[in-house]
Amino acid sequence: MVFWLIIGALTLATILVLARRMLLPSSVAQATKDDTARLTSDMKVYRDQLSELDRDVARGTLAAQEADRARVEISRRLLEADKAAQAKDRPTDAPQNISRLVMGLSAAVLACGAFGLYWVLGSPGFQDLGRDKRVAMSQEMRDNRPSQAKVEADMPPWPGPPAEAPDDYLDLIQGLRDAVTKNPDDVRGLDLLAQHEAALGNMVAAREAMGHLLEVKGDAATADDYVRQADLLVNAAGGFISPEAEEMLEKALQRDPRHQLARYYTGLMFAQNGRPDMAFRLWRGLLEEGPETAIWWTSVRSQISSLAAYAGVEYTPPEPATRPATPSLSGPSAEDIEAAQDLNDEDRGAMIQGMIEQLSDRLATEGGTPDEWARLINVLGVVGDNNRAAAIWDEAQTVFASKPDALATVRIAAEQAGLAP
Repeated sequence: MVFWLIIGALTLATILVLARRMLLPSSVAQATKDDTARLTSDMKVYRDQLSELDRDVARGTLAAQEADRARVEISRRLLEADKAAQAKDRPTDAPQNISRLVMGLSAAVLACGAFGLYWVLGSPGFQDLGRDKRVAMSQEMRDNRPSQAKVEADMPPWPGPPAEAPDDYLDLIQGLRDAVTKNPDDVRGLDLLAQHEAALGNMVAAREAMGHLLEVKGDAATADDYVRQADLLVNAAGGFISPEAEEMLEKALQRDPRHQLARYYTGLMFAQNGRPDMAFRLWRGLLEEGPETAIWWTSVRSQISSLAAYAGVEYTPPEPATRPATPSLSGPSAEDIEAAQDLNDEDRGAMIQGMIEQLSDRLATEGGTPDEWARLINVLGVVGDNNRAAAIWDEAQTVFASKPDALATVRIAAEQAGLAP
């Protein structure tokens, strides 16, 4: 409101100054002029010549008769110069009605133009906030976020497992739930339950299982464990980072300050709470560190330009390196799953073994993403081929020795299979 009062007062003052000048009668304006200001250079010369004539006559250098003739001629020229000057400076008064109409139109143009330009180019309704006040408002927003339980209560209920999920897989998950109910402190059971509930889209059940797993692990819980729980909390809340998810991220960063996924989610939390400067700082570091194969890299690169603009920073994100397209994860299609329902146990096992061999051969000859290596280890663990799973894990440690983030993805699968401590 103060801003609008100041702008209104300045506009009104401008209009009043303009109105006073436009509506002032020309006779009054002419009367206020200083007479000396109206003298032209020619008039001053002629007046000086008249004074010089008198001095010449007094000195006797000019006869009185000649001086009179010269004085008449100079006076005539002086009168003509004065007449010309008056004709040039004489204002022409316009009718008062026309003057008032022009003044009214000018005032309207000034007022509407000023406010119209601000409406288009400015930010009407936006508060004039200093940095300290914006930081305080951001902190207040962050402190007053709804809890995880409140957000989950507003989310749609879990619709159940996907329609394409095989019945035997659902039976295995139910058996896993029953086993965890009987032995609630079983680390491996809780780990598998959190993983598979998330695979079914049951994020609330997944984060509950993971939360209990963290309680059982206690001080032995790793940064990856806490980030995994934060990820489940975020997904259960539809992408919103609640205070509970932030707590998981803080614990992860306490154990590993360079953990990239924890830094990604922390940056997202700052962006959600009005601190684009903090979010940009975290995401810029991630983007420039890479790798480009990280699950967050594309998301960060697509959003960091607008985030930099909000943070008041000029920034051009790095261009992605040209690299061959990575083949998608091989796995059963919807048709494969439907066909598997009609197979007996022996044929179904042969089908699964064929998929394992296909993925294994491609990883050995063409390489693959960390997710594909992790998937192969998971599948081999499920079918009970632990020796081969251990060999794949050993090979993955060599392949990803220089990529700790990629190796961490494979390590999770190895831990779930009981191959890594």
